[in-house]
Amino acid sequence: MSARIGILLSGRGSNFQAIHRATRRGEVPAEIALVVSNRKEAAGLSHALDAGLAARCLPHGEAASREAHDLAIVAALRDEGVDWVCLAGYMRLLSPELVRAFPQRILNIHPSLLPAFPGLHAQRQAIDYGVTVSGCTVHFVDEELDHGPIVLQQSVPVRAEDDEESLSNRILREEHRLYPEALRRLLVLPWTIEGRRVAFS
Repeated sequence: MSARIGILLSGRGSNFQAIHRATRRGEVPAEIALVVSNRKEAAGLSHALDAGLAARCLPHGEAASREAHDLAIVAALRDEGVDWVCLAGYMRLLSPELVRAFPQRILNIHPSLLPAFPGLHAQRQAIDYGVTVSGCTVHFVDEELDHGPIVLQQSVPVRAEDDEESLSNRILREEHRLYPEALRRLLVLPWTIEGRRVAFS
């Protein structure tokens, strides 16, 4: 039985589309059961609807609190029998209520080699700091920002001529490969969490 994936997104959803393509090709043994956006104008929401996927908008501004909004998301995901949750450009911190509803089943991808450069504008942070290597990290989500155990990482060189846009584009190409691969491994291989990383058998 294939896993049922819930996607949370706030914008264009390019990583959602990469995961969707991988499931359609049979590379990831899963199906996308629901796409949820907190923004009505999110392009990723339109892509989901165009692809015939179940999709819902739950605007965070209409909820009484962050916790209430996240509990509405939990209810929507559970209604669709979601097993795993993938954040794909979801621009809100998850409440403890949402994290605890899917323990060790929420993934995120971040455009740096964590723990370096957490938070927003990681690519700009990398250039400003002067590093020569950056990359991307798929990690489990816990109750701290960009902090959960690391599943996979991919390095990307930072070139002398890079600006934030050029580095972001090169990292994004690796994100589209790494995120589906991390999900595939978690679904098909035995794994354990050892300290700060996921170990595959």
